[in-house]
Amino acid sequence: VCVCVCVLSFPVGTAFADWLSIDLQSHAYEGDRVVVRCSGKDNGKIKKLMYYKDGSRIATYSSASSYTISNARPSDSGSYYCKSDKSLLYFFEETEGSRTQWLTVRELFPAPSLTVSSLQPVEETSVTLSCDTRLPSERSWTPLQYSLFRDGHTLKSRSSSGFWTLALRKEDSGNYWCEAMTASRSVSKRSRQSYVQVHRIPVSGALLETQPQGGQAVEGQGLVLICSVAEGTGETTFSWHRADTGERLGSKSQRSWRSELEIPDVRESHAGGYYCTGDNTQSPIQSEVVNITVKIPASHPVLTLSAPEAHAFIGDTVELHCEDKRAHPPVLYSFYHNNVSLGNISVPSGGRASFSLSLTREHIGNYSCEANNGLGVQRSEEVALNVTEPPPKTRLVNGAHRCEGRVEVERDGRWGTVCDDGWGLKEVAVVCRELGCGAAKHTPAGLLYPPLAEEAQPVFIQVALCNGTEEALAECEQVETFDCGHDEDAGAVCEALYKSL
Repeated sequence: VCVCVCVLSFPVGTAFADWLSIDLQSHAYEGDRVVVRCSGKDNGKIKKLMYYKDGSRIATYSSASSYTISNARPSDSGSYYCKSDKSLLYFFEETEGSRTQWLTVRELFPAPSLTVSSLQPVEETSVTLSCDTRLPSERSWTPLQYSLFRDGHTLKSRSSSGFWTLALRKEDSGNYWCEAMTASRSVSKRSRQSYVQVHRIPVSGALLETQPQGGQAVEGQGLVLICSVAEGTGETTFSWHRADTGERLGSKSQRSWRSELEIPDVRESHAGGYYCTGDNTQSPIQSEVVNITVKIPASHPVLTLSAPEAHAFIGDTVELHCEDKRAHPPVLYSFYHNNVSLGNISVPSGGRASFSLSLTREHIGNYSCEANNGLGVQRSEEVALNVTEPPPKTRLVNGAHRCEGRVEVERDGRWGTVCDDGWGLKEVAVVCRELGCGAAKHTPAGLLYPPLAEEAQPVFIQVALCNGTEEALAECEQVETFDCGHDEDAGAVCEALYKSL
């Protein structure tokens, strides 16, 4: 028996037309997701699937699968095809390739350009920066976001406009560029760098002013020294100085043309010359010197009276002295008696003022004064003045009681006698009235009231010519001493009233 075995053989590598096909879009934009899909008439027979770009294998799969470009780039443009190993009968395999498909990846937008309104701006002036690019008409709806950078640091991030207005400072000089990016961040492009040089204007025209104006400070109150410059950009350092010692009182740095230094509690020692400086380029500009005058307000003045121990007699003249040694002139002094104004005196040089009074009994009471130099009114403490009747200028000595004896009168602190020439009851009546005694009784000689007056004691009145109605012997017409001795001294006897004893 003969057995015949027939073997059918197929050459390896023989391809069956159109068994493997490729599916790929022909056009895409940067950032798009592109899927390259190869399939056979019976994907189950695919043992190995290989993808190629421009003749180079880019991916291999053990079974049917697609190849995905998740973020397309122009470099992904090219020709794509695939090959597949498929199984035949038993252990035989065959390799088949697809047709070639072209992919073109277009630029979504070109690299942006940064436009700067001025590459050499003056500090603190506005500079406009614009980041510009363009989208194709069919992708005009794609949202873009823009960022601005300087020397590697982000200045402005994720703006939808790509337009910025900045007030730059000198330290903001540097390389600027911008970036445009899709919202998904799949496509990002940067502009070229642009160097911006910011110029600073040096300070000029330093000026020192004061508040209160004119450098007129008041002791105990505040004084503000105001330093300003006419121009200058950037941060300015202001300093304040004493002109006589060069002492620096303080300094402040700020982005302003004006700064203030306050002296909260002015003292007399603060008087003098001051100046300030302004500096933004290490070259200070100095102001002119301003002279500060410290006015001293009136303090509590001191009131003194010319009367010893604040006691005076009716008819005396008393001076009231009001003094404020520190008050800045001119000073207006006001005088008061029991809080009733007596009068005002203005003293151009300050210091002290005086007010005179011819005393009557109504002047008894408390006195005070005020000092006012326009910076406040201050009143002194009260001083009491006692006004009494003056002591008699006449007396009777060596008698049995105070209303009888030798007549003596007082002048300039000395006691002298009265000559009995023309001495009568009218004169005795005046003496009695002056001494507060009763009616005139007799006109005895002074010899009756020993001892006699000492020889050195003067005779003050030669003749007293009274009409009898005078209140005191001093009011009578008198003849000065001429040739009387103490043996002619006059005497008097008055009725001694009980209250007078």
